[in-house]
Amino acid sequence: MEQTDITSLIPIAITLIISLTTRNVVVGLFAGVLSGVAMLNGLFTTLGPFETFGVMVKSYISPQLTDSYNAGVIVLLVFIGGFVALMEKSGGGLAFAEKVTLWVKSKFQAQTSAWLGGIIIFFSDLGTPLIVGPVFRPLFDKLKISRQKLAFIIDSTSSPVAILIPFIGWGVYIMGLIQKEFTALNVTDITDWDAFLGAIPYQFYAILAIAIVPLVALKKLDFGPMAKAEAIASKGELHASSDISKEIFTHKNAKASFVWAPLLVMGAVLVFMLAPLGFPFEKVSGSVFRSALSTAYFFAAFTLIILMAMNKVRSLSDGISVYMKGMGNMMQVAIILILAWTLSSVGKELGAAAYIAEQAQNGFPYWLVPAVSFLLAAIISFATGSSWGTFAIMMHLVIPTAITIDAPMFVCIGAVLSGGLFGDHCSPISETTILSSTGAGCDQFEHFKTQLPYALLNGGIALVSFLIAGIFDNPLIFILALIAQVTLVVTLAKLTPENMFNKSKLVAGNQLG
Repeated sequence: MEQTDITSLIPIAITLIISLTTRNVVVGLFAGVLSGVAMLNGLFTTLGPFETFGVMVKSYISPQLTDSYNAGVIVLLVFIGGFVALMEKSGGGLAFAEKVTLWVKSKFQAQTSAWLGGIIIFFSDLGTPLIVGPVFRPLFDKLKISRQKLAFIIDSTSSPVAILIPFIGWGVYIMGLIQKEFTALNVTDITDWDAFLGAIPYQFYAILAIAIVPLVALKKLDFGPMAKAEAIASKGELHASSDISKEIFTHKNAKASFVWAPLLVMGAVLVFMLAPLGFPFEKVSGSVFRSALSTAYFFAAFTLIILMAMNKVRSLSDGISVYMKGMGNMMQVAIILILAWTLSSVGKELGAAAYIAEQAQNGFPYWLVPAVSFLLAAIISFATGSSWGTFAIMMHLVIPTAITIDAPMFVCIGAVLSGGLFGDHCSPISETTILSSTGAGCDQFEHFKTQLPYALLNGGIALVSFLIAGIFDNPLIFILALIAQVTLVVTLAKLTPENMFNKSKLVAGNQLG
């Protein structure tokens, strides 16, 4: 029987408090689920801690594993994990990026090439920094571009690109969270795929983060600490870290084809399996789509294992070993998903969604939901350093609220995703922050300090955009956001002392000439 009082929010509050305190979302989710099960089954009256734990495993966690949808998502994530590990440990990414650097001669070309490299290597947000960074680092040093700028470019293309693509780990994970809420709320007119695609134009922060790189590179519109770092680098001085990650894999026989050939196979398999069903013009069931994706990832991985063996980069057994290890690396992601699904089920039984919706109906304006969701997601992500964990917590709160008070669903989902990414970009403890500085070979704090003004600028624009989108719900609002970004970046660059000083020297030089 569902309760409709504030006590139904206790598991969510416990999840938030412990996640923020320990900076570990898994621990927070586990504690939230356990407390919810205790409330539902009378920990303080009939059951002790051992019995409560047993009930949690038997009646709440195990059903999540036997659910066909959940199982399909976990299986797909496992296949993705294996493929990503092979890509990262093949040396193909470095070989591919090195081909690009052969045609790079100017600062603008170097920055946009690194930017394009981050976009092309979209399959792994965590692998991108360790692939793109080491390739472009010598080139940036040669052209006297700061390593802080390289770290910024890497960070602006890893997660922001990955979060916009539905058929890699990010998209599959997010759709799994969305579908769980849709199932609990009996939403049948929108699929998780429709919701993800519909939210893409409203992922304002991701779009702005990607767009700001070529804008800054083209017009040399650096501002804040980044402008100072660029001025120092132009004199040949570097803020380099003392150690670069030892996990970067290189091999003299690695080929650029290690990147494009498996992706080509993946696309061909998807076309072969889904085109006869009318995809992408006809709707395909989620189970069929996940099955096709799993198959595509498997054969792409098989192709890469064969290519590495043929080129004597890794033996067949070594390639299979890397593949299996990559599959195992997805265990933590699977645990977060399972606990998030379980928390959603427990919360439904307690009446948390009903209570939140009831309170939202009592005067909370529908148009504010996206902006508030963005801010809350940003705070949680900043404090924990985990955007994925933030999504698991926030989707459970935002989707029921949006449906109940008729707030724009796609905008609200986009707000959660944007907020999680924004907080992650601002957080010095974020994994992507650490890896981006590592790949670029610059000090972690230097990267955090120089990137923060750009992240705050984009975050501010995104917040205003969500206020507007909450009222008008138009997917073209991101164009206004981009116009605002151009205007503000140009203005801030003009007001930055380093840029004003350089321009005054240029004018003086022209007058003397």
